Amino acid sequence: MITARLVPTPMGPLSLLSREAVLVAAGFTAEPKEMYARLTPALQAEGLEVADGPGPAGEAVLAYLAGDLEALDAIPVSQPGTPTRKRLHAALREVKPGTTVTYAELAARAGLPRTAARAAGSACAQNLIAPFVPCHRVLPSGGGYGGYYYGVPVKEWLLAHESGEIADAR
Repeated sequence: MITARLVPTPMGPLSLLSREAVLVAAGFTAEPKEMYARLTPALQAEGLEVADGPGPAGEAVLAYLAGDLEALDAIPVSQPGTPTRKRLHAALREVKPGTTVTYAELAARAGLPRTAARAAGSACAQNLIAPFVPCHRVLPSGGGYGGYYYGVPVKEWLLAHESGEIADAR
């Protein structure tokens, strides 16, 4: 069974979907079914239940908002993908809060050529577990913020929080 929980954040509700204590989806939406619809058919077949309380992932979000910027790193995650996409997602989790990388740098960190920046961008676009797999920390080499599944203002806010511009965000 997939368990959904909602955690309030300054950028709106964050839906957290877990299976056996492993986070399988997370996103800035008040409707967990939006995240559930992005799961594999095998996971969807398990069903969805909404639970009260933050749960372990929600507690990590609350700690992150209170200033423990590495709290999200302790939560186990799992999402589908090719071996290359999984390497890119693993490399994303290594990008520390308060820092950013370009898509080309992310590719290189995953053991790919820097010219695989498009593959890195695709891995970010298909990321099901934001902000635990922190695709918001990836910026285009030409400057600016680039895109973000939940909107550029959410990406800007997350980066500002992590850089210390927003101290206690609860």
